[in-house]
Amino acid sequence: MNIVLIGQRACGKSSVSRHLSRLSKRPVLSTDLLISYEQGGRSIADIVTACQGDWRSFRDMEYAVACKAAVLDGIIIDCGGGMVVDWDDQGREIFSARKVSVLKKNGFVVWLQGDIQRLAQKVLGDAARPALSDCLAIEEVMERRLPFYRQAADWTVDIEGKTRKELAQEIMYHVGQHL
Repeated sequence: MNIVLIGQRACGKSSVSRHLSRLSKRPVLSTDLLISYEQGGRSIADIVTACQGDWRSFRDMEYAVACKAAVLDGIIIDCGGGMVVDWDDQGREIFSARKVSVLKKNGFVVWLQGDIQRLAQKVLGDAARPALSDCLAIEEVMERRLPFYRQAADWTVDIEGKTRKELAQEIMYHVGQHL
């Protein structure tokens, strides 16, 4: 069984996954890193730019990576912030049942939930993170995604006021009760 970390940008999925790896002796697979590798080492921002901001193509790349990660066992999967998102025919974000169901087949999904205003401030002006929308503020996009994270999560952990190490310990304890 895998441990799958989901959450908004800047909630600490990558650093928590590294702490979790040390505690559990499980390897970490980053979906964004795997996408970057498969795209010749380009950054996520460069990949989205190369697709002319076509997030649907990027979400398809995420699905392909989720399928690859889900067949592994005993790993920690550090998901990109949009893993719970897909696009409908009108170009709106919707819940990604396909990606989430693939990850849940062999994974326990943990949502690292944090304060949207604080997380949005952390990523403001970060060139490594492509814009989520041409017309909506990052806070609005993050707020709209909350039901998707809630629907995907097997368990939610509040990240506020905790160190990454404390979060990893809390996750290890909880996961140990369920796996």
